[in-house]
Amino acid sequence: MTPLYTALRRRVDDGTVPGAVGLLARGDDVEVVTVGAVDTGGSAPMARDSIFRIASITKPVTAAAVLLLVEEGRIGLADPVAKWLPELARPMVVRTPASPVDDVVPADRPVTVEDLLSFRTGWGFPADFSLPAVQSLFTVQRDGRFLQDWPDPDTWLGRLAQVPMLHQPGAAWLYGTSSDLQGILVARVSGGTFPDFLAERIFEPLGMRDTAFEVPASKRHRFTSAYAPAEDGTLRLVDAPDGGWSSLPRFHSGGGGLVSTADDWLAFGRLLLNAGTGPDGRRLLSPTSVSRMTTNHLTAAQRENAALFLEGQGWGYGGQVDVTPADPWNVPGRYGWVGGTGTTAHIVPATGTVTVLLTQAAMTGPTPTPLMRDFWRVTAQAGR
Repeated sequence: MTPLYTALRRRVDDGTVPGAVGLLARGDDVEVVTVGAVDTGGSAPMARDSIFRIASITKPVTAAAVLLLVEEGRIGLADPVAKWLPELARPMVVRTPASPVDDVVPADRPVTVEDLLSFRTGWGFPADFSLPAVQSLFTVQRDGRFLQDWPDPDTWLGRLAQVPMLHQPGAAWLYGTSSDLQGILVARVSGGTFPDFLAERIFEPLGMRDTAFEVPASKRHRFTSAYAPAEDGTLRLVDAPDGGWSSLPRFHSGGGGLVSTADDWLAFGRLLLNAGTGPDGRRLLSPTSVSRMTTNHLTAAQRENAALFLEGQGWGYGGQVDVTPADPWNVPGRYGWVGGTGTTAHIVPATGTVTVLLTQAAMTGPTPTPLMRDFWRVTAQAGR
């Protein structure tokens, strides 16, 4: 048994998760470990091609889609997003982060495409969820792991425009909202739907056959159930294979709407490691775009204020970028993110490594779980 198998098996045996798929790839050498079952009832063993709700590890894919449009010259990083998202043409900002939502001033400059990519839009979640503007945002930016009750993108954007920003554009890193704005931006600029754009421009060229915003009936036997920890320490069912992902939702969330498999995210991770070149040698992204995605864009002060989410690390476009070796797995340049449904995926350019962990047990807050840290620790040791 490998250290990766032992680490994952222990968390299944103690009831933390019903099952897990862990992947560690370095070049052509790929280790995939499957443990446990697709549900708490043990109806089927976990498999390498099991499908999961990947939540926020959707975000790097969404950022890549925006950069495809930048490369084509259809949008520019410095462009005001109001050209395509006119609902955001005249945003208001609370006078101070603690101000009531009716104590506002105009934004001092337009929100740009780069603001969306770097999560410095002005909308999103800080460390203090009790602030009035954040409480107002919660009425629009609901739990992004389960999107069935979200309205269509146009309605959602209209509601967001009524919520004051917490900070001026570019001033602070705030979590979450920017990725959903990116998805709407891609749809409007491309003139189609966000799911179609991802399928045609990213998933099909990379062979990501199981990545989408819904799971068709023919694949549902591979779709895992989703759980959240209950107060008594057990796991409660929050979505079944024939539940919320059995049809395309009204809202196509760039922040967390995708389902996928370990091998599909590996294909995306390899795209980034290969500086934008796909498996057939075809270039999908330029090296410049990949560099922008995987380079920290935050100041030291912005990283410090985002410590609840980033734990002192930086942020690129769509994912965290390690800048300090705080833990054994924090290799400077390591890029990726975690998903609230119990997922995590990273690339480590220094070692040519891709790591993916998929589970069905939801996080209870922004802090990575002990299982995620176990996974990062053993894959960091094996990837050296």
